[in-house]
Amino acid sequence: MIEIEGLVKTYEGFTAVDELSLRVTEGEILGLVGPNGAGKTTTLRCLSGIIPYTAGRIRICGFDLQEQPIEARRRLAFVADEPHLFEHLTVSDHMTLFGRIYGVADAAAKARRLLEENDLVDQLHAFPGELSRGMKQKLIISCALLHEPRVLIFDEPLTGLDPASMRRTKRTITKTAAAGATVIVSSHMLHLVEAVCDRILILQHGQKILEGTLQEIRASLPDLSGEADLEEIFLRATGHEEED
Repeated sequence: MIEIEGLVKTYEGFTAVDELSLRVTEGEILGLVGPNGAGKTTTLRCLSGIIPYTAGRIRICGFDLQEQPIEARRRLAFVADEPHLFEHLTVSDHMTLFGRIYGVADAAAKARRLLEENDLVDQLHAFPGELSRGMKQKLIISCALLHEPRVLIFDEPLTGLDPASMRRTKRTITKTAAAGATVIVSSHMLHLVEAVCDRILILQHGQKILEGTLQEIRASLPDLSGEADLEEIFLRATGHEEED
């Protein structure tokens, strides 16, 4: 479970996230969308403990991220929009490292299964410099899933993936939530968000402007078709409709 209360993040007087409150339950997939600069990535980095937040409170599975950071972080995994790997470690080495960090029982067998699912078995001994952008992304996803996190956060998870890998990743997201994990997906690929997410949160200027299921959001916007897709909703909500 993710609980955010009054989250604020400022940079030298600029407010990137402004009094954001949010709750995502077990087994739920939340889609986080918004224009460039809306505060999405900042929110996710605060949530994952990568950067400190200015004010507010974050709890991961009941553990306060500031007061109990180790317990909170043990239960989450963050797949960033840009894969950051250790250049001197092979694919196999990365999986071994993550298994040891999280104390994963039977890590070798679990790593093998994940690498098979992501078509990386033939790259076991390859270094990051020898991998394509898509392969790096699949390795990061494999590392993130190894300790079976209860909270999983994706920032642009489909970047660099081929169509087959995109389908596999979408299936991974829904399968992980179905097993009881709490999932947040942030993406500009609105078709992905619409396809896999239970609820949508639209951010703009660091503030929540809409939240709910697609049906609830459609009902909240006047003169919007009952069949409107997420793209139309996004453009209407963020004031970009006139550009269409």
